[in-house]
Amino acid sequence: MRTGLRSFAFHFDVTESELLETITVYDIAREANVSVATVSRVLNDTAPVRASTRQKIIAIIEKHKFQPNALARSLVNKKTGMIGVLFPDSSNMFFPEVFGGAEKAAQKLGYTLFLCNTFSNSRRESEYLTLLCERQVEGLLFMGGRINSRDCSDALVQELENIQKKIPIVLINGTLPGNPCHRVKTDEFAGTQLIMQHLIDRGHRRIGFLGGTAETTTTLEKLQAYRQVLAANNLTYRKEWVRLGDFSMSCGRKLMEQCIALSERPTAYLCINDYVAIGAMKTAISHGMRIPEDMAIAGFDDTQLASAMNPELTTVSQHSDQLGQEAIMILSKLIQKEKVKKQTVLSPALIIRQST
Repeated sequence: MRTGLRSFAFHFDVTESELLETITVYDIAREANVSVATVSRVLNDTAPVRASTRQKIIAIIEKHKFQPNALARSLVNKKTGMIGVLFPDSSNMFFPEVFGGAEKAAQKLGYTLFLCNTFSNSRRESEYLTLLCERQVEGLLFMGGRINSRDCSDALVQELENIQKKIPIVLINGTLPGNPCHRVKTDEFAGTQLIMQHLIDRGHRRIGFLGGTAETTTTLEKLQAYRQVLAANNLTYRKEWVRLGDFSMSCGRKLMEQCIALSERPTAYLCINDYVAIGAMKTAISHGMRIPEDMAIAGFDDTQLASAMNPELTTVSQHSDQLGQEAIMILSKLIQKEKVKKQTVLSPALIIRQST
């Protein structure tokens, strides 16, 4: 476990002139007539230092009221105690819940997280990656965006590969061509199988699929599982019962409006996530439909909204908190140069509630 990190403040707003006027570890070393490395060992208590030398260095530190900040420490030991986190959408509770798990684990290990909301924009991702490298983060967690893209360009893959040569990277619920990075993920294919079989076991034979985009790997993975379960149960796949859009509540509302107009519609719908499911459910209810008596609706992710709905939403838990914690634990081991298996997979859990 890392020690001695959290007692120092970060001062990124210090101007160049202030830095020049502020005493540094180099000044301390010069006055004590010791090396900068020796001062670093005293500051971070990382190795034994002769008692008389330690006392002299401490006396100089106290005389100058020296307060080492993150920048000064990083100059000495090349460690900032910071981890960069890129994630795609702060409005979708799944991602903040993953981040919350990561933050809890990071605090225990003495790391501070630097959060960047990319909105799944590759240009914004690249800008943040440059910024995080400039801040000398010790590792990166990456969610969404290019790592969930069905057709990620070679240039975007190469950018991460180049960064990984300098600092470790862990992908959460995503991948890249060639699998250059370590990954932690929930098995979304298995999760889709679980919830589809649940709907079939409830007696549904006409099951639709709502939400997601054809450009994302998570949508394709869930659609493949959806079709596989239908086939395994000798049920018909109908193209008009599968409607893509995006991952929002408004998408769920819009798609359900289209489905209600069908001459023959499904008795149950699996949605790409909880947000689409909630939007679909609200629209169905506004048309006088009873959930689940007239139509069953299921989501995916088990965000906090799922249990706050009326009726409560049946969904699949991706163990968002555990995802974040596992990612930090893996990244911490990589930072410490420990060997870690390339991929860690969590098993999903079916959460049965009132909507099915």
